[in-house]
Amino acid sequence: EWDRWLLMGLIGTAVGVLGFLIHQIIDSLIKLKWDLVENYLQVSKRKSELPDGNIHMTWLCALGSGLAMVVLSSGSVLFICPTDSPPGLPEIIGYLNGTAIQHLFNIKTFLGTFVSCVLAVASGLFCGPEGPMIHVGALLGCGLSQLQSDTLGIRFPIFSRFRNSADKRSFITAGAGAGIASVFRAPIGGLLFTLEEVSSFWDIRLAWQTFFCCLMATFTTDLLSSSFYGFVYRGHFGFFEAERRIVFWNLLDMNILAFIPTILLGMLGGLLGALFVSLNIKINKLRMQFFNSIPKLFLRKTSKMLETVLILVNLLQTVFFQGILFMFFTSPHLFLCVAAAALLVESGKQGIAYLFKRGTHEEFGYTSLCTALAFYFVLSCWTAGSAVASGLVIPMLYTGALCGRIIGLILVSIFGVPTDEYGAWMDPGLFAAIGAASFFSGVSRLTISLTVIMVSTFS
Repeated sequence: EWDRWLLMGLIGTAVGVLGFLIHQIIDSLIKLKWDLVENYLQVSKRKSELPDGNIHMTWLCALGSGLAMVVLSSGSVLFICPTDSPPGLPEIIGYLNGTAIQHLFNIKTFLGTFVSCVLAVASGLFCGPEGPMIHVGALLGCGLSQLQSDTLGIRFPIFSRFRNSADKRSFITAGAGAGIASVFRAPIGGLLFTLEEVSSFWDIRLAWQTFFCCLMATFTTDLLSSSFYGFVYRGHFGFFEAERRIVFWNLLDMNILAFIPTILLGMLGGLLGALFVSLNIKINKLRMQFFNSIPKLFLRKTSKMLETVLILVNLLQTVFFQGILFMFFTSPHLFLCVAAAALLVESGKQGIAYLFKRGTHEEFGYTSLCTALAFYFVLSCWTAGSAVASGLVIPMLYTGALCGRIIGLILVSIFGVPTDEYGAWMDPGLFAAIGAASFFSGVSRLTISLTVIMVSTFS
């Protein structure tokens, strides 16, 4: 069995490296995009008599860079992937439970998914890399265990005993779990996710091997991320900074009264999750009916690409023009304008970090939170299912965090900002974390694995 454990370790390491590359490329592209916008705005300030420069041309600059990424992202899926659509978690679940799906583990699918994922997230669409990471992890599990490719016409003579359906599914399961583990730095969460959501065929041996694979993926991603940011070497290789990982550093004394708003927030997350799923199903049905009515394949693909362009245009129009006409640049990559715009314009991870921040009881008001919630809910629901490889985890966490923050703000409005340890639990940042888990669970129907993932994320 040594070769099976060796393969599990190789798959985990490969998934960890790929997860590191995806996040580094996304960070680099986001930095490049906002550097271009900042440079243009500075030039516009010098040439224009307006103190804040030509805001409309700045919007066009941001739109142009985002559109370039979205078009390439959608084109990667539509014209590179053999299925002409972005495969993801549902296809992986179907395959692991006995459904035969063509081209699911094709190398073209791998390349199209990888390119589309990084460009879609960097463009500013309300999405994340988690879903594609699961698929890419499963692809690596399949490719490294089989070591053959019909597309490339290669077939290596090693590990040939694993070229059967049962072993192939086992390695794909481990690769999918490693994808989750790499994204959330949660090896136990990756194992429980595959057990709860992905595969129906398990034994104790596979569970231990999958956990080892997830552990290697988490360690590899953490090790590489400890020294690089945007492919810039920062030194301290192998030094894991706790402050960068632990969201809630200080322990918080809890009160039994905290369970009352927590229960209400759980119910609200479930209701909003059901609404999100129902609305997304209706949108996807309308989307399929419309695109299937187009007879020519090229026009159908072009229409799908134009839909992603329309989503991004609406997103940027929302951020820049609907209540956000007046904004000014004071620091790199950050528009300081009304709080709703600050929440929407930032990347998903950064926005979630803002919402989870403790001790910021009155940093965001009701208007900004409700406005951001309404726009983010609708646009993320529209984005899910479009012709880009994207995940829903970041939108789910973001939407839930906005809901939780509103509940926390209501408590602060009623009881005031707590000044002693007895009322320290009334922190909007704390309820943002609870709301994120609530909405995540309401959409995904996950319980145990979600709890482990959230605990691994926060502590």
